[in-house]
Amino acid sequence: MTPPPISMLAELTHRCPLQCPYCSNPLELERAHGELDTATWLRVLDEAAALGVLQVHFSGGEPTLRRDLPVLIAGAARAGLYTNLITAGVLLDETKVQALAEAGLDHLQLSIQDSEAASADRFAGSREAHAKKLAVARMVGAAGLPLTLNAVVHRQNLHHLPAIIELALELGASRLEVAHVQYHGWALRNRAALLPRREQIDEATRTVQAARARLKGRLVIDYVVPDYYATYPKTCMGGWGQQTLNVTPSGKVLPCHAAETITGLAFESVTQRSLADIWAHSGAFQRYRGTAWMAEPCRSCARREVDWGGCRCQAFALAGQADITDPACSLSPLHARLVGLAEEEAAAEPPAFAYRRPSRPRLGTGLAD
Repeated sequence: MTPPPISMLAELTHRCPLQCPYCSNPLELERAHGELDTATWLRVLDEAAALGVLQVHFSGGEPTLRRDLPVLIAGAARAGLYTNLITAGVLLDETKVQALAEAGLDHLQLSIQDSEAASADRFAGSREAHAKKLAVARMVGAAGLPLTLNAVVHRQNLHHLPAIIELALELGASRLEVAHVQYHGWALRNRAALLPRREQIDEATRTVQAARARLKGRLVIDYVVPDYYATYPKTCMGGWGQQTLNVTPSGKVLPCHAAETITGLAFESVTQRSLADIWAHSGAFQRYRGTAWMAEPCRSCARREVDWGGCRCQAFALAGQADITDPACSLSPLHARLVGLAEEEAAAEPPAFAYRRPSRPRLGTGLAD
């Protein structure tokens, strides 16, 4: 029997006022007319709680574009789910923040692009976004909501990491997530403009370690590193189809937010089947769940139930095969090529961004390109 998932990512919409070039949304964005309605989302939240989900993360796109967001938060709270809102914040004001708190929101996670307005707004592809975010962070604190600041870092803003840490303190955040770009969706398209040099990552790691020691008891710092220079890959979502699930704006249920990039897998929808049934019996969830699918070197590796072979989506994006060892693993025969590609791209001048917009640019960033 498959244990229940711990958390669910509810992608309410792909609509967003920002155009971040590292967005993890797919290149083919769901249009508003394809989004689930309020009643369906409320049913899904009830089904999630009944399945055993403990926490729901409302995300997008920009989830505050949904006018029914307070209703959905209230529904999740009634179902006994811990509620977290992942937002760019630029559409919020004091009245809206207070309404979300009164609806039962437990926590708010606010993204920032940099510590300086000019570069932050350039990365967001939007004027005055940074100033709005700073104002919203203070509104969140005034409403009594816990705040996590989510700073996405890359080659063009890593030198500001110490200032980003100080900004988190200034804004009263209890937690800071320093998240290196993960190369899926639009971030994969823009990898050459975002991928840092190895020495930049090493310096960032030292900065985080020092800040953790200095700020212990004041600020929790989570640190997410990119796989490309790693010895072993990160655990893929706690294992494919083992701890989390993702519901897209149109209702498809995925093991992770990037799973639709793997061609050949069919993902079922909550409009046709219950969440519990999909979790337990869907072929897409079963395909890479556990270890039976693994070939060598994963099959006999002592780490096979530690990192679960790495990221299936990354293996497919880089090598065109989802059932092989993630090239980020040093045991993969493709690892040396990946490291070489990363070093070459990071050493070159960064190209212009392909900003997140509702049209599909060419992908072309695998190891064979």
